[in-house]
Amino acid sequence: MIKKLFLFLISVFSFLTIGCQTVEPPLEEWVLARAAYEAARSVQAAKYSPGFWHQAEESYKKARILYKEESFEEAKAEFIAARRAAEKAENSARLKRQQSGEVL
Repeated sequence: MIKKLFLFLISVFSFLTIGCQTVEPPLEEWVLARAAYEAARSVQAAKYSPGFWHQAEESYKKARILYKEESFEEAKAEFIAARRAAEKAENSARLKRQQSGEVL
């Protein structure tokens, strides 16, 4: 009886310990997303590539909200999505500006 109780308590303790593990804040993803966002802004991506810019902006805002709520896994995914969209927006804007003859 005592052996079964002991095993039960160990099982419960193990389950609670595993369930309480925390996820690291996605600081690197935030920094990379912010840098890509600023780079896209610097080439006027909102004007030249509004679709990608809008995606980047929405993902970045959503990621910041999730970060503040400490939903770090979801925030990490949104920061990655924001970085990718911002990079696409920057590249697209640079290409369109070059094709139109504007100096970057």
